[in-house]
Amino acid sequence: MEFGLDTFGDVTAGPDGKKLPYAQVIRNVVEQAVLADRLGVDAFGLGEHHRDDFAVSAPEIVLAAIAARTERIRLGTAVTVLSSDDPVRVFERFATLDAVSDGRAEIVLGRGSFTESFPLFGFDLADYDKLFSEKADLMSHLLTEGPVTWSGTVRPPLTDQQVYPKTESGRIRTWIGVGGSPESVVRAAQLGFPLTLAIIGGEPARFAPYVDLYRRALKEFGQPQDLPVAVHCPGFVAETDEEAIDVLWPHARNMLNRIGRERGWPPLAHDRFVEDIKVGAWHAGSPETVAQKIASTVQALGIQRFDLKYSAGTLPHERMMTTVELYGSQVLPRVKELLA
Repeated sequence: MEFGLDTFGDVTAGPDGKKLPYAQVIRNVVEQAVLADRLGVDAFGLGEHHRDDFAVSAPEIVLAAIAARTERIRLGTAVTVLSSDDPVRVFERFATLDAVSDGRAEIVLGRGSFTESFPLFGFDLADYDKLFSEKADLMSHLLTEGPVTWSGTVRPPLTDQQVYPKTESGRIRTWIGVGGSPESVVRAAQLGFPLTLAIIGGEPARFAPYVDLYRRALKEFGQPQDLPVAVHCPGFVAETDEEAIDVLWPHARNMLNRIGRERGWPPLAHDRFVEDIKVGAWHAGSPETVAQKIASTVQALGIQRFDLKYSAGTLPHERMMTTVELYGSQVLPRVKELLA
């Protein structure tokens, strides 16, 4: 088992309640990662977004800054929005990150849950599926680090093309992130990518059929059967369950209600939020409560990695540092005891 932490670099509130400058948020993310490394957390992931409530639009640069101050933690994304990027440039940037981090780079490729990058970079949302499908296929060729011959409709073809720099290990560990689409699960298996399931709503055990589908698809396509499956879930750790709910609620409510207004969802009720913490996707509460729920999720799904998405809207940096501290020092040792 591996255990990671993910953040989207949410724009957070300072002690006076006002939102911090983007630059300070990014510097705080670096500090959170440094603490995670010191506590023995296995991986740290940064989401890519292009909107005003998130500070990180270039995860690789922030990860490179983290690499310079850490020693062992793996550095990746949550996710890289491949649909609106160029796979060749993605490979080049992460191969460079792999060099400066001494082989610790990894990528989670995804379509992203927001679409702001499509008009920003000149892509048509009508090509949403085609863009990701073709670019993921090209990425699977680039990751072999040999000469690439490829053609498609979303970018110019490549003929016997070498891409640099090459990595020391010969391959960057790369996952495909899926939000719940069976077609995406099958695509990950067909291309031979490890799978990351983003569980942001509902009971985690409900996603067991997706893990089963992935395993069956790997066998069908003749891919290695030991490719890992990871899960990404929202969470928060405090000293007690009551404190976790009280601190998290206003920040999570405002974040989810903003997204809900954009997508036509009803406002989030407090009772529903508490219920989701008890039985749904949120892994929030005291160290013991969070550890018990993580262990339950791992066992129910038979996964090889669990990533806690610990940022939530304007939740202050100091509270996130406490979550990182408790996750590394108390939650993970307890989870390992429970799984053993």
